[in-house]
Amino acid sequence: MDFSAALPIFAITLREGVEAALVVGIVMAYLKKADRSSLNPWVFGGIGTGVLASFVVGILLNWFLKQVESTDPDQAAFYGQLWQGILGITAIAMLSWMLVWMTENAKALKGEIEGRIGKAIANEKNAGWAVFTLILIAVLREGFEVVIFISAKLQGGLAPILGAIAGLVGAVAIGVALFQFGIRINLKLFFQAMGIFLLLIVAGLVISAIGHLDKAVAAYAELSQASLCFPTDTTTGPTSCLLGGLVWDVHEILPDKEFPGILLKALFGFRDRLFLGQAIAYFTFLTSAGLLYFQSLSDKPMKSVAKN
Repeated sequence: MDFSAALPIFAITLREGVEAALVVGIVMAYLKKADRSSLNPWVFGGIGTGVLASFVVGILLNWFLKQVESTDPDQAAFYGQLWQGILGITAIAMLSWMLVWMTENAKALKGEIEGRIGKAIANEKNAGWAVFTLILIAVLREGFEVVIFISAKLQGGLAPILGAIAGLVGAVAIGVALFQFGIRINLKLFFQAMGIFLLLIVAGLVISAIGHLDKAVAAYAELSQASLCFPTDTTTGPTSCLLGGLVWDVHEILPDKEFPGILLKALFGFRDRLFLGQAIAYFTFLTSAGLLYFQSLSDKPMKSVAKN
């Protein structure tokens, strides 16, 4: 079994799961402090519904992709590559935005959630549903990001599933350690480290996404017999339609389908063959997203969370 496919999914699931666990933990701690622990079943209901809804969306999305790939063989290559590229871009946008947003808003997260939950339970009639909705939205937000990322990677087999399960278990363990046992964890350091790791993973997804779009253009050009691709002088080896020539070729030295190349590919987007357009997109994303991320790491550090 190729466990390299599980590592990036584990990292994404762990980070997104910890974000959801923080919301859940803050809500439950507030309910306990307000002597409203009777509303805890609504919290668990929101968690379960959010996880189930994310799972269903994942199944439907992958079913849709399989339906696309099973269309007319002449068009399957075009539609398959196109949708993989679109999903990749969607995952890049969602994960990048949430990375910067969470970093910028982490310091005010506890106060904001406590303010919302305080208003929610003030209305005795709808308190349960209000708590349920708050938790549901938190879980769905993180769950959809994981689902989109997994679908964009399109990795089959058991390894990605094990990676997602391990990430969820890790996130739950951190949540329990924080709010049930009062263990102090430096969340600022955790999110900073995971944030840098996530940037590298998403940057690798940039290479994959534009590669799929390039192949979609090439497939469409072949179908329509249109001159959509730039001419190339390359007669041997891999070629691209719009990405220019190869700027990196270590296929014979470090193939990305064998260890350790396959591990570097899964975690950081390493390719044993890299085209000019992919290299430009990779470093452009890493520079711009990295600048925004490190700019968001400012002001007072996030305090460790402990049991109230």
